[in-house]
Amino acid sequence: MKSTLAQVRTYERSVQLLMVNQFSINLGFYMLMPYLAAHLAGPLGLAGWLVGLILGVRNFSQQGMFLVGGTLADRLGYKPMIIAGLVLRIVGFATLGLVDSVPALLAASAATGLAGALFNPAVRAYLAADAGERRVEAFALFNVFYQAGILLGPLVGMLLTGVSFRVTCLVASGIFALLSIVQIRALPARRGDDDAKREQDQEGVLAQWRGILANRPFLLFSLAMIGSYVMSFQVYLALPLEVRRLGGDGTFGTAAVALLFAVSGLSTILGQTRVTAWCKARMEPGHALVWGLLVMGVAFVPLLAATAIPVPDDGMGLWLLAAAPPALSALLLALGTMIAYPFEMDTIVRLSGDRLVATHYGLYNTICGIGITLGNLLTGIALDAAREAGMSALPWMALLALGLSCAAALYGLHRTGRLAPPTRVTQREPSTA
Repeated sequence: MKSTLAQVRTYERSVQLLMVNQFSINLGFYMLMPYLAAHLAGPLGLAGWLVGLILGVRNFSQQGMFLVGGTLADRLGYKPMIIAGLVLRIVGFATLGLVDSVPALLAASAATGLAGALFNPAVRAYLAADAGERRVEAFALFNVFYQAGILLGPLVGMLLTGVSFRVTCLVASGIFALLSIVQIRALPARRGDDDAKREQDQEGVLAQWRGILANRPFLLFSLAMIGSYVMSFQVYLALPLEVRRLGGDGTFGTAAVALLFAVSGLSTILGQTRVTAWCKARMEPGHALVWGLLVMGVAFVPLLAATAIPVPDDGMGLWLLAAAPPALSALLLALGTMIAYPFEMDTIVRLSGDRLVATHYGLYNTICGIGITLGNLLTGIALDAAREAGMSALPWMALLALGLSCAAALYGLHRTGRLAPPTRVTQREPSTA
């Protein structure tokens, strides 16, 4: 960890602040959101469909508005969108803890989602701009801070929610308030490339979106990367369900699920920068992306192999079968993400041609968000079908095939040169019409 902090200090103050910013954002978010559903269904006594609606509104408002958030960041500057998102989180989180009416809860949930749509593309575009030629390394460090917030947030939230969910909401809101003050005072104003900014000021928003949608390599890359998000999300969906299927819902099952999250988060915190340095020294970005998705696909092989082992009735054998293969899969998923993520973020910037970077990040997030929703739906269907048909290997075979297919697609894009940055036109010929 000391080595990681030493690397962070080699970057400009703005980059350092953005990393601390992301850690704090994830800390505040994950100390509250894992316990929201229980609060809505328990103390507030809402029906299951209302709980699902409130949570769904947050996800929909974030995924649906990423493109708008990225566009606003490119047009108005990165700092205003970061601060606007933080302020919305302050209001949204405080409201979630203070109200009990469904309309107010829906509005608060929508506000927290919109907040993410505003600051996520802006933060990544800002980081890419100020890190310069060291973008890949910067995004590796960024992922360390990102995962540290995810790992610590639920632990802090568990302690605070033991007192009161309202206390959790107000503390999370306070974190975002403090963060907003720091950003206002210390984060320099930043925009994209000046030449590109002058060009985009002459274009309408719809013209800009049409231009991005015409960027075929970027769209193909976005579609190919959907699989990485579907696979990595299984740490929260298929893997915990498999643990509980074999280990039950008791103390052991809870501890084994916690182990999954610990393995995923700690391995990234401890290994991300070393993995990135090793990959950058030995392979091109396109190859790193291919290997990352291959490893993520292979992550489901331990679970697939475990289906061939007879399930013990009880004892240590059952516990090992319930915990060890999912934990190994979580570790391999984290490794695959460590390999791919920094090069993934860098590739988006390169495919954008350093123009409208935040808008590209916004559209990328929207495409992957839609893919995650559909992928999780299909994974859930596969899990149900496997249970009913007695074919426990089915979901793991499907996820393995997904990883191999996406890796093959990325390999094809790399071999055909479609992951190379586009030729940038810096001057337009005068019209003769």
